[in-house]
Amino acid sequence: MSASVFQPTPDGFFATELARGPWDPQAQHGGAPAALIMRALERCEPVAELVLARVSYEFVRPVPLGALAVHAEVVRPGKRVQLLEASLRRPDGTEVVRARALRVAATDAASSGQPSSPVPGPETAVANDFRAPRAMFATDALEIRFVAGAFHQLGPATAWFRLRHPLVDGEQPSPLQRLAAAGDFGNGISASLPWEEYIFINPDLTLYIERAPVGEWICLQSETRVTNGSIGIAQSVLYDRQGRVGHATQALLITRKAA
Repeated sequence: MSASVFQPTPDGFFATELARGPWDPQAQHGGAPAALIMRALERCEPVAELVLARVSYEFVRPVPLGALAVHAEVVRPGKRVQLLEASLRRPDGTEVVRARALRVAATDAASSGQPSSPVPGPETAVANDFRAPRAMFATDALEIRFVAGAFHQLGPATAWFRLRHPLVDGEQPSPLQRLAAAGDFGNGISASLPWEEYIFINPDLTLYIERAPVGEWICLQSETRVTNGSIGIAQSVLYDRQGRVGHATQALLITRKAA
């Protein structure tokens, strides 16, 4: 098994089997490219006074394992607010993920103190017992511990996530990279329809970041709602051990599996 989710190459990165998702053995879980793009956004003309407040991803096409190139740039400069864009592409130039991000000036005001996390810590949670026939992002790149719910158990769920392997070979993942890696799991842990009968894929992900998380563990408190004749929405409140760090929202494409 590979030692990292992505390996650097002269032209970009190579996505290993640790990036694999649940629906296609040749395609990635959304958390892997989301974290890689977060890395690019963090390195894009950084300004000490500005922090990432929102990152919105659109998964334009399935993201393949193998060679990829990532690009990020500031498209609207500013002293207090900046707009950034990023793109992930296959070697032939086909775009597979695009993202937009807001950087804003951090405030020195507070409406309330930072409460401790209302979620029991990962040491009290139950280890993920989901197993897959091959290496996957959810089972091998991440350690997942459930406070409530479980994979393949319907309804709201709460779980802690920690990267087992480096995102990029030879690097320590940043707190925001850890947040992005975990933030795409809301619909996966809180499915409201049976996995055996339905496929539910999120073509987008939006992260609102109240503050940068601290430590290795990220917690998702997630719920998925599906309305007949409409679409599914998965929403997650994000925590670290010190308290709330933001929230994540996903729209869902839901289809029945072929009989």
